[in-house]
Amino acid sequence: MYFKDELNNGIRVAMEKIPYVNSVSVGILVNNGSAKEDKHLNGVSHFIEHMLFKGTKNRTAKDLVELIDNIGGQINAFTGTEYTCFYVKVLDNHLPIAIDVLSDMINNSKFDDEDIDKEKGVVYEEIKMYLDSPEDVVYDLLSEIMFEDTSLALPILGSYKTVSNLNRESILEYFNQHYTSQNMVISIAGNFEPKDTMKILNQSFYKNHIKENKNNNSLNSCIPSFSQKLNSKLKDTEQLNFCLGMEGVKRGSDDLYPLLVMNNIFGGSMSSRLFQKIREERGLAYSVYSHPTSFENIGTFTIYAGLSVEQVINVAKLINENIESIRTNLITKDELGKSKEQLKGNYILGMEGTFSRMFDIGKSELLLGRILPPEEVLGKIDEVSMEDIERVVLDVFNKDKYNIAYVGKVPNNEKIDTNLKEVLFD
Repeated sequence: MYFKDELNNGIRVAMEKIPYVNSVSVGILVNNGSAKEDKHLNGVSHFIEHMLFKGTKNRTAKDLVELIDNIGGQINAFTGTEYTCFYVKVLDNHLPIAIDVLSDMINNSKFDDEDIDKEKGVVYEEIKMYLDSPEDVVYDLLSEIMFEDTSLALPILGSYKTVSNLNRESILEYFNQHYTSQNMVISIAGNFEPKDTMKILNQSFYKNHIKENKNNNSLNSCIPSFSQKLNSKLKDTEQLNFCLGMEGVKRGSDDLYPLLVMNNIFGGSMSSRLFQKIREERGLAYSVYSHPTSFENIGTFTIYAGLSVEQVINVAKLINENIESIRTNLITKDELGKSKEQLKGNYILGMEGTFSRMFDIGKSELLLGRILPPEEVLGKIDEVSMEDIERVVLDVFNKDKYNIAYVGKVPNNEKIDTNLKEVLFD
């Protein structure tokens, strides 16, 4: 059962009561991520996420995590392109403690200069770890060309230079601008009483020092213009990490569900055409898949493969053949039915835990302004028709909007660039 309410300070609350479980997950979702940043402050959203764990006026950094550890709970956070999420999962009788810790972090974090300096070292190490992952690097390279000259091209972690330039003044200014009541949603799922919980939330947040900000905090209004581009990075790796990206559909579009259904058939599962053709039949790659990503004003559709340098042109040809096949022949009615059932099954299984349900309703309220009930999602999947599939296939697989990125040890990248363009751009 879903409930929606609002705290006295204006923070929206999304709740789902699940009486048959013994746990509860509570999260604070903030409509802020790397897409809200400019290039000079790139990484500040992720850095703020770290700083909220560094101690408050009431508790040390150790106290915050120890309080949750001592009751067998879990506490964590993550930063994305469009949002940041802080969450705690505990046994249902410990919900007041979870709320108290999260509210203390949001309202009373100290942002000490000494802690800022130390945490820069931690983030530098996180950036190094990320740079050692060629799959992560290739996705950032792809974003740089697909979202050129917009904030969507910025990496979530920032760079050594931008993180080193952060100081207490710039961090607090950004925090006060974006961590506002209208930019936040508190989401709770599990075994709890909504009325009692609302009282606890209002008591915990009544000293909220977050001031209402009337500035326009919408995502970068400059919508990327897709065109054929190629980007690469030479890196001493055993595998080549390859991506083909193109324009998809934005969040809230009616074409999102047809795209999800099509993706399942094309490259989104182990039974998909790409996986079967490239890995199972030819043995050319261990990892190969496709997926859509949706943002406020734009979307993408990406094909990824991890493979040897010697096979990249062969795989590019197979990808192109599968694209041309689905453009020409679409899919069968049998494939349509199976994909719908697969999507519905994955969705339902993914909603089994209190964390996933908390995050789902919170993200929906934060980014769409409403909670999407499961029956509506399942209904939209069932409604997908062959005409819908044809529309998204022709819109998405448009060669004029293809973008190529790869990372690896390439002996002759100019030759590979030329061959890739011939296969995928011409």
